Amino acid sequence: MLFIGNSLTYTNDLPGTVAAMALAAGDTIQTQTVAAPNLALIDHVAGQTNAVEVIKSGHWDYVVLQQGPTPLPLYRDTLILATKWLQPYIRDAGEDQSQLMVWPSATKRASFDEVRRSSQLAAKAVGGVFLPAGEAWRAAWAAGPRIGLYGPDGFHPSELGTYLTALVVYEGLTGRDVETLSPRITVAGKRLQIPTATVRLLQRVAHETVVRFREE
Repeated sequence: MLFIGNSLTYTNDLPGTVAAMALAAGDTIQTQTVAAPNLALIDHVAGQTNAVEVIKSGHWDYVVLQQGPTPLPLYRDTLILATKWLQPYIRDAGEDQSQLMVWPSATKRASFDEVRRSSQLAAKAVGGVFLPAGEAWRAAWAAGPRIGLYGPDGFHPSELGTYLTALVVYEGLTGRDVETLSPRITVAGKRLQIPTATVRLLQRVAHETVVRFREE
């Protein structure tokens, strides 16, 4: 599983968290990451990283593309364009592409719908998988308004935010119901002491969100 993105991916090691989640469930997922601060997908396409070379270098079952919130039409168009440019490399390598929906900053939570729309349209443009992590965040707040998913800066994820995002990626790509996972959780290689009720809530909303958007 190859992750291409920015600091929203490497903060708390989302790829490693997905791999650890799979291992604890008896699965094996190998991950690699190409990510750097403040990059849009068009920056990866333009050569600011070696993302294209990494895509070509080996066989990945999935390539997870992650951009920032992208609520504005101009940047949405660029996201879709970059997604289309990457698709031939991904297809030639025999891989499937997915778009990871993230979240706006805490001060711009009214833009969640437009953030979702950007990721959905990018996924649809190439027949890719839409991973609705941002919508799972909203569902978690609806069930438990005090759950801390943002980190201290009000934008990057907290450890729980990364965990919830990893749940969406894991079920969205493997089809495994994350409600069956253990309530003991590890994020970025660290075991978290989180109440079982909170973990079960996050697992439930992740599962329900993935199913809801899979059926749309």
